[in-house]
Amino acid sequence: MVPLTRFKATAVLLALMTTTALAEPFAVGRNAYGMPGMIDMPVALSFPDADLSIAHSRFQVESRTALAFQITPRLTGSFRYSYIGAGLTYDRSFALQYRLLDEGTYVPAFAVGLNDIIGTGHYSGEYIVATKSVGPALRFSAGMGWGRLGSYNGFTNPLGAIDKGLETRPKRIVGQGGDLESNQWFRGNAALFGGVEWQVNDRLRVTAEYSSDAYTFQNGKTLDRASPFNFGLSYAVTPQWTVDARYLYGSELGLQATFAMNPKERPKYGPGFDPAPPPVRVRGQQALTPTEEPLDRQLSRALATQGIALNGLKVDGAAATVEIANSRYSLDAQAVGRTARILTREMPDTVERFTIILARNGMPVTSVMLSRAELEELEFDRDGTEFSLARATLRDATTSVAPLPDRYPRTGGVLEPYFRPSYFDPDAPLRADLGVALGGVYEPMPGLRIAGRVERKLIGTLSESKRVSDSVLPRVRTDSSLYDREGETALTELTAAYFFRPAPQVFGRVTVGYLEPMFAGVSTEVLWKPDGKRYALGAEVNYAVQRDYNQGFGLRDYSIVTGHVSGYYELPRDYHLQLDVGRYLAGDYGATLSLDREFENGWRVGAFATLTDVPFSDFGEGSFDKGITLAIPLDFVTGRPTQRKNYVPLRPIQRDGGAKLSVSGRLYEEVRGAKNTDLLDGWGRFWQ
Repeated sequence: MVPLTRFKATAVLLALMTTTALAEPFAVGRNAYGMPGMIDMPVALSFPDADLSIAHSRFQVESRTALAFQITPRLTGSFRYSYIGAGLTYDRSFALQYRLLDEGTYVPAFAVGLNDIIGTGHYSGEYIVATKSVGPALRFSAGMGWGRLGSYNGFTNPLGAIDKGLETRPKRIVGQGGDLESNQWFRGNAALFGGVEWQVNDRLRVTAEYSSDAYTFQNGKTLDRASPFNFGLSYAVTPQWTVDARYLYGSELGLQATFAMNPKERPKYGPGFDPAPPPVRVRGQQALTPTEEPLDRQLSRALATQGIALNGLKVDGAAATVEIANSRYSLDAQAVGRTARILTREMPDTVERFTIILARNGMPVTSVMLSRAELEELEFDRDGTEFSLARATLRDATTSVAPLPDRYPRTGGVLEPYFRPSYFDPDAPLRADLGVALGGVYEPMPGLRIAGRVERKLIGTLSESKRVSDSVLPRVRTDSSLYDREGETALTELTAAYFFRPAPQVFGRVTVGYLEPMFAGVSTEVLWKPDGKRYALGAEVNYAVQRDYNQGFGLRDYSIVTGHVSGYYELPRDYHLQLDVGRYLAGDYGATLSLDREFENGWRVGAFATLTDVPFSDFGEGSFDKGITLAIPLDFVTGRPTQRKNYVPLRPIQRDGGAKLSVSGRLYEEVRGAKNTDLLDGWGRFWQ
């Protein structure tokens, strides 16, 4: 028996560990589903707003990979891709949790959650949970679950007191997935779960829980469940990386690794490997450097050192107007600021006013008028950003400056490697191709752009997919494996596109050629994006012809007229809403709703869903098109200014229903960064 004095000493030591070592707040753990939780069970907490994480857990014959995002301060979402033993192979599902009540002095936090929304039903379950902290290092959670979370030690649903029908959970056909199956929510037997967490210090957390999951699947078990108790250790290796070790259900060991970051907390305007901008030349203090070179060439050369192309120049007395194309900076405000600095250095002292026109693909988009005297005054003012914005005049730019004599024609090319992944295929978690691509651009005149790209696969596994399409719809996407297999050397794009301004606040585009790897044709688009407004309206009509599988010049006998009317709205807190209504590639009619959260540093996380007049049974596995999109700005990775982003689409499965044509240069994404709402949002980069 341990002597009492030794027991007291141990208790004091533990108390000191938990009260003096906790410099950071009590960490919110991630359970094996990637959601706020203990080990398998949830807690009534949320991650920090905009927290983005990927967690991989494994035990016995089951593994899960979960991408979780804190959508709002109270709403958490997760997409999971799981391998389940007992012959169930791969499973894809979504989960949501909403924190209804914050923790108070005497009141616990309270949350409600749904697991396996529009999935196959293997993990289907709902829950309510409460969480309360006791002191700085102990936290207790208790809840009630239904479905999977009501499968062990269950009892009659207490909600049956409201409606007897809630005591029975309708039988679900497990497998195809895609339907909300809301008629199952909070029905059938319920069961209790709970647990305790002890934050030992800033890095280490110890957890014990009682699980209400019986771990039975339709085709059998994935582990020997000898006990309802789970125990775990969680260790924060770094602020981003966490590892968990677990003893599960009295029979299994489990491990989990999690990487978490918060794009909202990253530097708003990039990591800062940009070369220093040229200083403003102050008239009267610094003389203009004499040169015999023509002004347009001198200015063009100076701007080119900053990654900015000079399209045109006009000097009229005390006013100078330039049209520029920003090809380097992710925020156009930075290109405007650097152009203004260079104008002070290159323009004669008699020029008092600068007008800088931002152009996209030869189209003038927005003009920014600045006072030279105010630039000289505000460069080192601590409030220079706010004052320069207040004194700038932004307008819609409907007319261009006459192009420089040597600006057109313009050519460019690139030889680069490419990496094309396919995530969460129903038969494999990851397939990818690696190869080399040759791309070229020719611009014979303002607004006209001819582009081509040829790719040669070197190694890869995309062509190894053995899935054979069972689609009853025209196979506009489900034959993608045939394109991967036969198009090892592929002409992925060969187009001519004309961009123009038909009216004030209106933009237009016509694109013809081999538009994407699977379709050629003609695409036309018009966009109305008014100044000072956070909404826009667009319309697109396409005539598309299916290409041969080898992605050469040949065409197949399938053609379709598609088109959409699109509405765009910039919501508060960095949210962007888009609704497309129209006809899709398989001839079906419907709508796509997209909601993205985009941060000023370029990160974007979003989700989309498409519903058309195709019945779920005809659509096939997944029932309707849906997915998650993630855009990672490359300047975040390299630390150097670039507009390029890595787009990661995560679809449970790609089918033929709800499929849209892929066309480069769509107008909303082309022009919105240069329109005044986005330009103003990024003005903090003006002096950088």
